[in-house]
Amino acid sequence: MFLAGGAIFGFGLALSGMSRPEIVLSFLRFDDLGLLLVMGGAVLVALPFYHFWKRPLLADSPQPFAAAANRRTLAGSVIFGLGWGIAGVCPGAAIASLGTGNYPIALAIIGMFAGAYAQGRISLLQESAPAKSPTPSTHG
Repeated sequence: MFLAGGAIFGFGLALSGMSRPEIVLSFLRFDDLGLLLVMGGAVLVALPFYHFWKRPLLADSPQPFAAAANRRTLAGSVIFGLGWGIAGVCPGAAIASLGTGNYPIALAIIGMFAGAYAQGRISLLQESAPAKSPTPSTHG
């Protein structure tokens, strides 16, 4: 089922032009807002599935995610946006772009994996670092 969903997703990205960096960059420059219609149409099609499909596909029960607007979210958004603007594709579209014969995009995909790996390693190091406690005062 997941393979079929991924294939449909990739086909849709390629068919809509979202796998072509020049179209995505044109959208990001507000020259061509056609991708806004593609994304809006995709949300309208997917929304009923999320609303009416009660059995989760990947977990025993739905796990709510509480989004938080904090420094990490803001920094990640800025970094993601920079990468998106430089490469001209988002992660899903980059992978679909390989299927359309755009093999140089493999460098951007390698960069995405390297960035995600680096962030994961940094997070592990931060979590395993001992918590800094205030030093006791020796005044007296």
